[in-house]
Amino acid sequence: MNNKLIAIGELLIDFIPHEKGRKLKEVQTFMRVAGGAPANVCACVSLLGQKSIMLTKVGYDAFGDFLIDTLEKSNVDVSHIKRTNQANTALAFVSIDHEGERDFSFYRNPSADLLLDENEIDESIFKPNDVLHFCSVDLIEAPVKKAHYKAISYAHKHQMIVSFDPNLRFPLWPDKIKYRQTILEFIPLAHLIKISDDELFFITGIEDLQQSIQSLFQGHVKVVILTKGSIGATVYTKTSQFFVPSIKTHAVDTTGAGDAFIGAVIYQILSQKMHVDQIEKLIDEKVIHFAHQVSAHVVSRYGAIPSMPRLSDIETK
Repeated sequence: MNNKLIAIGELLIDFIPHEKGRKLKEVQTFMRVAGGAPANVCACVSLLGQKSIMLTKVGYDAFGDFLIDTLEKSNVDVSHIKRTNQANTALAFVSIDHEGERDFSFYRNPSADLLLDENEIDESIFKPNDVLHFCSVDLIEAPVKKAHYKAISYAHKHQMIVSFDPNLRFPLWPDKIKYRQTILEFIPLAHLIKISDDELFFITGIEDLQQSIQSLFQGHVKVVILTKGSIGATVYTKTSQFFVPSIKTHAVDTTGAGDAFIGAVIYQILSQKMHVDQIEKLIDEKVIHFAHQVSAHVVSRYGAIPSMPRLSDIETK
């Protein structure tokens, strides 16, 4: 039986502008697309050809219906997504500048995803050599934080690979000190860390690059992937490192680029049936080059999930 990805966290609606180059307050019309970093990663993995399961909660509303339908069409297993009447599905409004960079405004106080309870995490779906992936948006003090702890504990119990992409979203964390402390609390629980260069200093507080990276090797951490946007990515283990340049492309929307990158890495982990003790050796230049290919495909189109490629889209390039 094939291994699978289990992702936990936010599933929301991104309202992206029809026009680029304007501040959010100036945007007049938006287009509705499915979003949420863990959901984007799920869609990436499943569209490339490996199984993925999404763990989250959405409201009993039209937006929740739309999100579940969208993930189903992307071959994601949605049977473990919970519904609630206690809160609405989360919304995010996004503006995009001429370089494809984004500005966010979130509507979730609370949103349904924050109400996912630890007792709603089904241990039976956690299997050896599966991958559990999570981000930082849903690590705030809410029931969903305990749900993350429960999922991570099951992942370790069943010898799964745990992947963490902090994926910083400052508008959701008014207390920056608490945000940093929470991320540092969860980093040692992961085997694989994907982090961008503009997130590194905030999280570690260390200016020297090598010292900053090495400070992340705590607890279970085996591999750190530092992404540098259009420049490339460097893969670090405790004793080695290598750099793989990005693929040059015209970026129209960077939404989902990082999610596509780590999704592609997870796809390769599952395809190669990597064991947790093998990722230091098997996450190599070919794996990272493939991740760059997938990410380049996504940034050349609008939206995250609608832009995720199938394997044939990558193999033909």
